[in-house]
Amino acid sequence: MSETNNTSISLKLDDQLCFAFYACSRGIMKLYRPLLQELGLTYTQYITLLALWEQDAVTVKELGSRLFLDSGTLTPLLKKLEAMGLLSRTRDPKDERNVIITLTGKGQELRHQAKEIPCKIYQDTKVNPEDVQAQLAQIRGFLHKLESDGAL
Repeated sequence: MSETNNTSISLKLDDQLCFAFYACSRGIMKLYRPLLQELGLTYTQYITLLALWEQDAVTVKELGSRLFLDSGTLTPLLKKLEAMGLLSRTRDPKDERNVIITLTGKGQELRHQAKEIPCKIYQDTKVNPEDVQAQLAQIRGFLHKLESDGAL
């Protein structure tokens, strides 16, 4: 960013991109909370299952990379999901340093219960599917720029 652009950025809270993302994230989590409580899940458990429903039998490292979570956060989360009977953790026989995460039958079945969540999440708001898709595209583009610049 050029020096001219740097001086045009204020320290006002409402001018901070991080705060806009934070406030939006909190609002979205508030929408998810009652739907996930019905399933007995936290949001982080839910996104972990979403990733596993897309691709099962992955390593902890692969899952952490997909979710942007480090192993210190992911390991207790996976232990909790395992205790709930939703997944299993097993050592990779080819390389015992790796732990493979696999959904159980119960974890697979939960997908059917969760399938309505994306439809329900915005039903009582003025947000429509087109708004969601436009925002996703913009945020993914922004994230890609941060990743390609080595910021993440």
